[in-house]
Amino acid sequence: MKERVILHADMNNFYASVECLHRPEIRNNPVVVGGDEKLRHGIVLAKNYAAKATGIRTGEALWQARGKCPGLVIVPPNFPLYLRYAKLARQIYADFTHQIEPFGLDEAWLDVSGSDGVLAADRIRERIKGELGVTVSLGVSYNKIFAKLGSDLKKPDATTLISRENYRSVAWPLPVEDLLYVGSATKKKLNLYGITTIGELAAAPPSFLRRMFGKVGDVLSTFANGQDQTPVMCLDEEALVKSIGNSTTTPRDLLCDEDVKIILFVLCESVCARMREHGFFCRTVAISIRDSALFSFERQVKLETPSHISGEIADAAMRLFRQNYSWAKPIRSIGVRCSELISAAAPLQLSIFDNDTREKQATLDKTVDLLRKRFGHFCIQRASVSADQPLGGINPKGDHLIHPPGFFKEGMIK
Repeated sequence: MKERVILHADMNNFYASVECLHRPEIRNNPVVVGGDEKLRHGIVLAKNYAAKATGIRTGEALWQARGKCPGLVIVPPNFPLYLRYAKLARQIYADFTHQIEPFGLDEAWLDVSGSDGVLAADRIRERIKGELGVTVSLGVSYNKIFAKLGSDLKKPDATTLISRENYRSVAWPLPVEDLLYVGSATKKKLNLYGITTIGELAAAPPSFLRRMFGKVGDVLSTFANGQDQTPVMCLDEEALVKSIGNSTTTPRDLLCDEDVKIILFVLCESVCARMREHGFFCRTVAISIRDSALFSFERQVKLETPSHISGEIADAAMRLFRQNYSWAKPIRSIGVRCSELISAAAPLQLSIFDNDTREKQATLDKTVDLLRKRFGHFCIQRASVSADQPLGGINPKGDHLIHPPGFFKEGMIK
């Protein structure tokens, strides 16, 4: 069996790079893309290298960023523009392989097995820079984990090879938190036991990791030892569907229940539209929350009646949120996932009391689907969503490509 050749492409400082490309007058300044401070809590969404050099970090408040760099240039996000560049980049990737798995807007894995990975990566870098005017770093490896690790090692505009021959010398000395999905809490727990590098994690007995993290301990050991065999999904590939979900890092931090309600309705409308499109009901609704300190959790609830009605799914998601979040910190990102899918044609036990109401809601949702398909997503919106344009002005179904659950079906390691 031939060795796989996997690339991971990471557009360098993507949002900020696109803004500097379109605004020549700010290219030589420290620049950040930030949320609207008039809407309560502007944060740094992206930064260029000049801003990074001053110590500015993604996710911190804009007032903190100004304190580090008084001459900072702050521009508002332009997601349609970033989406256009992301699509153009994927068109270039498609000239090298049909196996393209997006990982957010600015990253993607590519399976170019049978090709010279380093040569392919260098050609992609040249084309991205020459045709789009921005840069990309690529990792080349025999698995997805080390390919992503490679794309992070040298920036900007670089190709890094992590092979079976060199991964011990390249990957193992790196901090353990550089490994994909090792969060801050996992890092702290590993550090308590003297595990500070990827190599030390690789050397740890799997039984010890399993006692600490459960089945995730086996995954950590597999990742650190370069044994991941997860395939690269094809873009828009219709695999066996076990769940349908969307998540988003919000344009600004969420500070209250009303902020969360807007985002949950936006996400639930997207998820439910996709369930209707593929002919599914769901039995279980899950939400994932990540706050401004990057602490995250997931909770789920089973529905009394399987559904793909946007209002019902949003109500269940909002109840979950209110039961499980106490607003210790502002919220940075939210996800909604529907699982235990069944065919919409399957017979259901309905209530004689509310069936007429549910039928009307389902018909209304289908009408909204038709209108949006014909006239565009924003031709019709809920009044509560349109009341806050930065939050309600995203389209997860059309504008945000959500990567398949390649490694963890139940959320990130914490």
